[in-house]
Amino acid sequence: MTIFLKAQWENIIMANYEIDPEILLPYLPKGVELDLYKGKAYASLVGFMFKKTKLFNVLIPWFGTFEEINLRFYVVRKEGNELKRGVVFINETIPYPIVAWMANKLYKEHYTVVPTKHEIRNEKNNQKVKFEWLLNKKWNSIYVEAGTESKEMKNQTLEKFIYEHYYGYTKIDEYSSEEYKLQHPSWMVNEVIDYKIDCDFGAMYGESFSVLNHSKPEAVFIAEGSSVGIEWKRNRLNFDNERS
Repeated sequence: MTIFLKAQWENIIMANYEIDPEILLPYLPKGVELDLYKGKAYASLVGFMFKKTKLFNVLIPWFGTFEEINLRFYVVRKEGNELKRGVVFINETIPYPIVAWMANKLYKEHYTVVPTKHEIRNEKNNQKVKFEWLLNKKWNSIYVEAGTESKEMKNQTLEKFIYEHYYGYTKIDEYSSEEYKLQHPSWMVNEVIDYKIDCDFGAMYGESFSVLNHSKPEAVFIAEGSSVGIEWKRNRLNFDNERS
């Protein structure tokens, strides 16, 4: 399978909020349903480093390393006896217009461009990771202090549920969606010692998400990351027969 995009994803912070499923339904692509953990729907505010980005195995000069911040939620598609667990992005934020233009043009993604920055400090027994993005003249941020000892995720945990969704789904219109696959190993994680989130969810992602401004995340995780590949082929899911 041809790999369209390959990159190193590092220091992947996930701040995970229980959310009313009704808020997510307008963004739900056709052909998938919400994936729930113990009956609850979750949205995750994510920050991570995108490094050594390659398109069709060609390194992108100047624009290959950057911060990404996104808000995503979790879905599942039932195909025969297979359950395809995936994510839907409300918005993905990066600092480079050319990269955002390419993703939006090719794949109808929801990338926006704002200034971003990061600070990563590795000390003897802990690490401090902070991602920031400028919105309405104010720096928003997501920060984690974590241990340096890496461990595998335990089965049947929220942590494993959040990180291990290997498909992406994009809403094209009311009757069609696109499905794509991500390739990466199961990530090692670090114990979160402390965190701080300063995000205007309403301004960033729409008024319906402003409820998260006053919500505490149920859990915050950080994964070490790995090389990630996104396959070129996208599966178009059409439901034209449902048009009236």
